[in-house]
Amino acid sequence: MSTTSFGEPAIATLENQLDATPQQPRRKVKRSTWQTVVWFVVLLAITAIVLYPLVWLLFSTFKPNSEFGSNMGLLPENPTLANYAKVMEGIAGVPMWRFFLNSLIIAAGSVIGVLLSSSLAAYAFARIQFKGLGIMFAAMIGTLLLPFHVVIIPQYIIFQRLDMIDTFWPLLLPKFLATEAFFVFLLVQFIRQMPRDMDEAARIDGAGHMRIFWSIILPLIKPALITCSIFAFIWAWNDFLGPLLYLTSPENYPLPIALRLYNDQTSTSDYGATVTASFVALIPVLLFFLVFQRFLVDGVATQGLKG
Repeated sequence: MSTTSFGEPAIATLENQLDATPQQPRRKVKRSTWQTVVWFVVLLAITAIVLYPLVWLLFSTFKPNSEFGSNMGLLPENPTLANYAKVMEGIAGVPMWRFFLNSLIIAAGSVIGVLLSSSLAAYAFARIQFKGLGIMFAAMIGTLLLPFHVVIIPQYIIFQRLDMIDTFWPLLLPKFLATEAFFVFLLVQFIRQMPRDMDEAARIDGAGHMRIFWSIILPLIKPALITCSIFAFIWAWNDFLGPLLYLTSPENYPLPIALRLYNDQTSTSDYGATVTASFVALIPVLLFFLVFQRFLVDGVATQGLKG
């Protein structure tokens, strides 16, 4: 009883002193009106410069072939929809939707292969201790410095002997074998930031490496996986050299190879169809990036886990 009677007046006195103490007002940094206007104008100018090529490409799809070379302005003098009709008809006897389908198969297969193989390889490098780990990891990083042109001929000979030329397998099979060292390295650095306490607790409960990888690691590296998906999709969608080497039939061509056909037919260049096909091919990449771009920063600039 004595403790309570003594404590309550002391607490009340302390509260009164705190209430009487003047609070320091927070300083608000206000930007003047002219500074706001200057920043707005500068950002607007930078945005216009960055987006101008895309806007020019859009308006150029409505230009007839006669205006290319004479009208370099933004707006067409004689707008027409003939370019879109020509592109939708296709080229070399192959409709445009077939080129789109081929590019989609290659890009989607590349994303799936990169996510599966790179995540498994990254888990092995980051969580499993085995003999030769350092040497194998250094060798994998060393492949980043190896130009692609060095391995073109050996790879072509291998796929030719496997009778895979003029198929999608030479473009997809390496993705399922963790040959993309950039994605493996990105995921390794992400997994290494995670505490090992979760792995040890799961191992005490009887979980093996596959259970730990599937139930614990994989859900936590979602931002990094989305980042890998964005890069893998864009790189596979825009790849020109790979399909040029391994695909010989027009019905198997993806969009980058199909775009070249508009400049090779009858020794003339159909600039209107080329520009229109380029814009149509750019739309899926823009949509894919806009949908997942908010995860891009989280995957590249990781700040650890939040408890």
